Amino acid sequence: MHTNEPNEKLLAAFFENFGDGASPQEFFAPGRVNIIGEHTDYNGGHVLPAPVNLGTTVLIRPRNDNQIHLASTNFPLRMNISIPNIEFRKSNDWANYPLGMVHVFSRAGRIPGGFEALFSGNLPNGAGLSSSASLNVAIGKALNQIFDLGITHEEMARLAQLCENDFVGVNCGIMDPFAIAMGRPGEAVLLNCNQLKFKFIPLNLGEYKIVIVNTNKRRALADSKYNERRAQCDAAVEYLAQKTTIPYLSYISLSDLEIYSSYIPDEILLRRARHVVSEEQRVLNAAKALESGDLSELGRLMSESHASLRDDYEVTGIELDTLVNEALAAEGVLGARMTGAGFGGCAIALAHKDAIPALAARLNANYTAAIGYAPTVYDMAV
Repeated sequence: MHTNEPNEKLLAAFFENFGDGASPQEFFAPGRVNIIGEHTDYNGGHVLPAPVNLGTTVLIRPRNDNQIHLASTNFPLRMNISIPNIEFRKSNDWANYPLGMVHVFSRAGRIPGGFEALFSGNLPNGAGLSSSASLNVAIGKALNQIFDLGITHEEMARLAQLCENDFVGVNCGIMDPFAIAMGRPGEAVLLNCNQLKFKFIPLNLGEYKIVIVNTNKRRALADSKYNERRAQCDAAVEYLAQKTTIPYLSYISLSDLEIYSSYIPDEILLRRARHVVSEEQRVLNAAKALESGDLSELGRLMSESHASLRDDYEVTGIELDTLVNEALAAEGVLGARMTGAGFGGCAIALAHKDAIPALAARLNANYTAAIGYAPTVYDMAV
């Protein structure tokens, strides 16, 4: 999304940081919530994400040199650097993402010039709503426009993923940048993460809404066990290669996995594989349920997904499990699950609109009693 009229408050902050001159242009990229399909993206499977109405705004103005000046309304760190000197440094913190996008753009032959950019995001960081991918796509769209780089939305998603993988060092899949670069308000996108084939599905939820609840337990994706889970999936594929040739776990059926299970000698690896294979089928079934308006089935599949992520993939934890258990015990809730990579972050619930105030009160009271601090129930449109 590109907006020609920058927000007045952000415009004032931009000039305060970078001085007077030409007015900047404003760009926006949303965050996303994944309705179902967790840890299937890097296993070549399907996901069902949808954009949310919160995200990252960037005000940007080109320079006449190769200098990049960065600032944010969310973080105190400011950055001035010349393009030839760009490299990953942990001390660069959030600035590694826009710097990484410049790096991967240049490596792909899409050469941007110098610029000044002010970032402002209203997505909670570390909540699993893709604040980093939102930032990457926002600056990517901005650079694409002001330097006329001719990058398609699909290429933008690939470059945003490269930024995370090769520059920042997070081994994430294509789902987040693709859902953000390609997503449309009011629609979910059924995406095959290996072939990048996709289909938009209207979010016709009737009197139900997707409620997003933050555990408020921060998870640092690069420091979590995310990369360990990826390695475990790769190891399972290697064992299965003794009997069948599949590039990813999602290419095998649950019945075939049971037949070939003896070739995976490690029980932990087998459980990791079982989650991925069963989750792939749940995503396809959930897409059909959404298309047909069978919200009860969609909710059932969401809850089943959480149980698999808890028992077989082991990425939930007491915070997410508490939120999901409390949501499922509330009236008017058809299903609930963790969303995102896990290890903290957010849960979602498919709840009747009239039940949401009581649900929020229940979650606040019972989660706080169990965990010791309150969750955040977002008033966020999906």
